[in-house]
Parts: sequence; C-alpha cells; structure tokens
Amino acid sequence: MPRSNRGIFAINELPDLAERIQVGLLDVLEERDVQIRGHKVRLPLDVLLVASANPEDYTNRGRIITPLKDRFGARIRTHYPQDLETELTIVAQEVRVFDTASVRLQFPEYMSEIVARVSQLARRNPSVSQHSGVSVRVSVTNQETLAAAAIRRALRHGETEAVLRVSDLGALVSSTLGKLEIESLEEGEDEEVVDKLIKAAILQTFREHCPPETLGQVIGDFEEGKVVHVGPDLSSEDYVRILEQMPALRSSVKVLTGDAESPAAIACAIELVLDGLHLSKRLNKDATGPRATYRAR
Repeated sequence: MPRSNRGIFAINELPDLAERIQVGLLDVLEERDVQIRGHKVRLPLDVLLVASANPEDYTNRGRIITPLKDRFGARIRTHYPQDLETELTIVAQEVRVFDTASVRLQFPEYMSEIVARVSQLARRNPSVSQHSGVSVRVSVTNQETLAAAAIRRALRHGETEAVLRVSDLGALVSSTLGKLEIESLEEGEDEEVVDKLIKAAILQTFREHCPPETLGQVIGDFEEGKVVHVGPDLSSEDYVRILEQMPALRSSVKVLTGDAESPAAIACAIELVLDGLHLSKRLNKDATGPRATYRAR
C-alpha cells in the first residue's frame, strides 16, 4: 500500500489508485500471486485484510468494489446511539471546552438534552442522508459550540458564571451543517432543515420538563399585556428582573433550576419556558437573529 512521510494511506485517500489497488488485492487474497509486467509471481503470502467505513465516504469515492467484498470472512455493522441516555453519556465523556479561570461554565441537563435530541431527530429525518449517518460527533461539536457562545457572552457582560441559553442555539446551525449531509435541491433549504430539528428538540425537552399546570398563569400575564425581550445582549441580572415582574414564571423556573438559583441559571430557564410556549403555539415570537420578543397571541 502506498506510503508517505505521514505513514500508510487508506485506500480512499488515493481515489485515483483505489480501484487498481483493490484489483491487486483480489489477486493477492484469492490467487496468492501478483503480476509484474504481465508475469505472474507466486509468493508465500499470509495476508489479513481489514477494512472500515465510518461513516460512508461523503464524496462517494474510494468505495470497496463488490468482488473484493466477497473475500471478507465477516462483516460487522454498528449503529449510533438509539436512546437519549446513551448519547448524553458519550457526549459528557468526549466534550472538551475552553478552560478559563474567570468564568465557571454550567451545563443544565435539559440544555444537554436539547443538543442530543438534535442528533437523535436527525437520524430519523428524511431530509438528512442516513446513508452517510449522523455521528455522536454532531452532539459533541454542538455542545462545545454552545459552551463557547455562553463563555463569550459571560465575558462580554463581565459575569463569572456562564450557562447555556436557548438564544445560543442559533449557533448550532453552522456547526451541525458541518457534520451532516442534507439531501436538498433548493439553495438555503439545508439551514431550514437544521432549524426545524433544533425547534423540535426544544419543544420535546420543554414538554418533558415543564408541567402544564405551572404555565397557565404565565400565559394569563401575557394576555394581560406583558411583553418580554430576551437575547444575548441581556445580562443574567436582566432576567432576574423579568422574574420579579412576572412572578408566575417562578414555579416553572424552579422546576428547571432545582437548587441552582444563580442569575445565569434563571436566565436559561426563562428562555426555555418562553420558547417552549411559543413552539406550543401559546405565545407569539418576533425574532431578529438571536434576539426575540414574546407577546400574547
């Protein structure tokens, strides 16, 4: 197999030679001989061939030719995590975030669930190439992207704690598209596909964590004329003031934050409640980039 100063090349790294190399392997594996300028030379070869594909090569180049597949003694198929818990465990194990002494980063469990659900939903979405697959690397990369956005926002506001927010999720469009193959014929439709995946993940998480009985008074406050603005331009303390102006939010926020009562944790919880109500068609939302305004329908 061809070598360079980097070591041994995989077959699909040399697509122009891939088929010739594989045809040569056929002779070695089946006939145990090689041809040198038309002359067969039989050698006492003891060859073991192992091939891998993870996932299918995006460019459709360097595939193993059918006659060569016939020489394999076994074929083992693996799959990506089929349940949310396994995905979350792998992400927690593999994620690496920027370490800064001035900001303490927090990952609320429900925000990690949103990130993992984006990948889970993508594995069942007909607009996403299932032939290429949706690896756990999508979730890992997205978690790291959100962490960077939260830390940047905290540094900009001079805060010592950074907690992921729903308004940060817009950053996942570019990081997700870098890891997926969207089967779309229309220009710009790929961003729309990812945006729908993110919204579906938010809605599922909201319904799982926010009991309906805690939301009636919140909707009532909006129907009485309340309007709430959210976005990365607001500090965590600004969200504490929102909570003071809308006490009905406290019960829903408490369910999400648990024992964490920091302003950053409150900001994250408020955004999930409001966006969940919007996606449940209970509130209107006017959005410009990551900034949003919620009002009654």
